[in-house]
Amino acid sequence: MSVDLSTLVPNRDRRRERQEQHVDLSDYGHALVTHRLRPWQRKQLRRALVLDVLVAILAVIVGSGLRHFFFGNDASFFGSAIDLAALAVPVLWVLALVRSGAYARRYIGAGTDEYRTVTRAGLLFVAVVAFLSYAFKLEASRGFVLFAVPVLVLGTVLGRWLLRQNIARARRRGEKLQDTVVVGRADTVAEMVKQIRRDPETIGLKVVAACVSDLDSPALNAPEMQGIKVIGTPYETLSAVDELGADVVAVSSHPDLAGHALRRLGWSLEQRGVDLLVSPGIVEVAGPRLSMRRAEGLPMLHVERPFTSGVRYRAKAFFDRFVGLGILLVLSPVLLVIAALIKLDDRGPVFFRQPRVGEGGRMFTMIKFRSMCVDAEVKLAELAAAHDGNETLFKMRKDPRITRVGGVLRKYSLDELPQIFNVVMGQMSLVGPRPPLKSEVDTYEDDAMRRLRVRPGMTGLWQVSGRSDLSWEDSVRLDLWYVDNWSLALDAQILVRTVKAVLAGTGAY
Repeated sequence: MSVDLSTLVPNRDRRRERQEQHVDLSDYGHALVTHRLRPWQRKQLRRALVLDVLVAILAVIVGSGLRHFFFGNDASFFGSAIDLAALAVPVLWVLALVRSGAYARRYIGAGTDEYRTVTRAGLLFVAVVAFLSYAFKLEASRGFVLFAVPVLVLGTVLGRWLLRQNIARARRRGEKLQDTVVVGRADTVAEMVKQIRRDPETIGLKVVAACVSDLDSPALNAPEMQGIKVIGTPYETLSAVDELGADVVAVSSHPDLAGHALRRLGWSLEQRGVDLLVSPGIVEVAGPRLSMRRAEGLPMLHVERPFTSGVRYRAKAFFDRFVGLGILLVLSPVLLVIAALIKLDDRGPVFFRQPRVGEGGRMFTMIKFRSMCVDAEVKLAELAAAHDGNETLFKMRKDPRITRVGGVLRKYSLDELPQIFNVVMGQMSLVGPRPPLKSEVDTYEDDAMRRLRVRPGMTGLWQVSGRSDLSWEDSVRLDLWYVDNWSLALDAQILVRTVKAVLAGTGAY
């Protein structure tokens, strides 16, 4: 077959003509951008992938072993060969993690959403296995799935937590933090800087500059703004980013940075490979309560009402009583030993009972191990001027009323253990706001009264965030945040953190 070479020339000319007519979108700020990762972020993702594969292999071994131990020699996963399971499970598990967003850049060392993605991946994995088993009649072993999936989820969460500990150590040294330019009104910028500096290990940001709309605001002289370079107004944000090589721009709520102006800022930052974070202006509301609602192209944030009644709240009450009863049975020998030590110390009563204000303002009698001398309440007036607590709660680091045994009990919060009885009786929760005295409630402002909407807890955010070292404002802020955003998952996290806080013995006196 012959080819007419003359026809190739016009084609070459047309291709050259199309290239000459090419429009460079980068000249207009809209070129395609590749999402770049910093070297430490790439290393973190590679480590996460390796750990996930190793966890999947471990799940195959554990799942097959336990299935064989409990159910005998039925199929291990798909068919009878364990090598097929060893090949299929790691692949399916990594794909489930990818689909659930577990490798997203925004989750690297920041927030708790990464753990939620692992849980979603576990559910997706079970669904995929069920579908494949049904569609292709593979007869997947239910016993294997029963034992393997918990290993997959818990092992992966543990692996991610260990990786985060490595990042946290680096961030305490000032490493692996993203340089951030904060933009907005001076007072809101100062508050955002304060929040970022409060927990850099989790947030992963380091504020290097600010662009504010009111350059003469006294908020710029606040302590949290010390060391922050104020470059100019929000209109100079891109210049600040280019000058400092920032990784992130965080925008606080501001009327001049909304709608199309914010959209165009996002486009410009996209060109530079810089992330954009926007504060919605809704304070102390957790992510699960926020969802996007669109109406005719108008995006709006929908804020769910807090759950202080209904099925979830009743489930919390059932969980509290069930777990509380289990803890009471397990720790009963410990309780008896502590009671004997208190009695032998000064022959006084073992328990200290005190009226407290509970859910809905109802009074109840809280039970604790006695850690002070018998006439502690009488001596309180003499010590009032020397307390080390905040303006509402009386605390002393070296309270002379504390007994020898009581000092040890307080350091490790063992004096709180009898409150398990209050939990079992439904007067308290395992996790919740601190149970206040009636005299304290009488001094509450309107906002603080919201703490009484839920049952008080044996532990709470106040205990895992500093305990007696907290100021009154911080205690109220944490309790109100919990009331508005509680969940069973949050309760579980607080219980785990409580163990760490108690063992450390800091902030308790």
